[in-house]
Amino acid sequence: MYIIDRFEGDWAVIEHNRKTFNLPRSLIPPEAMEGDVIIIKVSVDAEATARVKGEVKGLAGRLFKD
Repeated sequence: MYIIDRFEGDWAVIEHNRKTFNLPRSLIPPEAMEGDVIIIKVSVDAEATARVKGEVKGLAGRLFKD
């Protein structure tokens, strides 16, 4: 369970399993309030991952030329 503990400026402090972490407030629904339970979903962006890997490979190739 993820519970909004409080808001600190542009951050939401989230409690999960007796530990806290910060999320940008912009990722939290505007109607959410302290004490609300939120659902966090994470997914992999395969297209962006492939693009970043290609960029890194290109940079590494230029750095480590013979």
